[in-house]
Amino acid sequence: MTVFEEAAHAQGYRRVAGLDEVGRGTLAGPVVAAVVLFERGTVITGLRDSKQLSPKRRDSLYPIILKEAVDVAVGMVEAEVIDQINILQATRLAMQDAIKQLKFQPDYLLLDAITLPLIPIPQRPIIKGDELSVSIAAASVVAKVTRDRMMSRYHEEYPEYNFLAHKGYGTVEHRKQIQEHGPCQIHRMTFRGVCDVRQLFPS
Repeated sequence: MTVFEEAAHAQGYRRVAGLDEVGRGTLAGPVVAAVVLFERGTVITGLRDSKQLSPKRRDSLYPIILKEAVDVAVGMVEAEVIDQINILQATRLAMQDAIKQLKFQPDYLLLDAITLPLIPIPQRPIIKGDELSVSIAAASVVAKVTRDRMMSRYHEEYPEYNFLAHKGYGTVEHRKQIQEHGPCQIHRMTFRGVCDVRQLFPS
């Protein structure tokens, strides 16, 4: 999973970072992006796209990634802003925020099928990048663990939606809860499944 990193290093780039996000398709909660910068040649056994890993495995890999990485940062955009600027722009904003928080600025970016037009750093979007790049895969795990922990805290604040189980995704259970209780403050009011129910509940 280091082919794309090695290709960038072969072109003379020294700080090659991978980015990924989670939460683009959820009905509630933020979109969270992570950026991970490894030393050249870093390999982490068992690391792959976060969607292919169990929660337990993601949690075990998370501290290993933080230890092995030269730098890691996370950016996020909450539901209210997502409703204002749309999910694609919110995803880019979260990624831009993550990059700005790095202590060591990368000179090359690997991204999972997205580009950042406002970031003046050479970049390469890769289809299924979270399955092909160690840096992107690591970023996907960091973003997923971070967001899942956030949604677990939201579960304590809004227990009637059971965010602990579905993390805000549009499961049958979650949609029924929205229909029963109406949307809460962390729901995305412009998303189908929320906006069509919201009008039934007085503000």
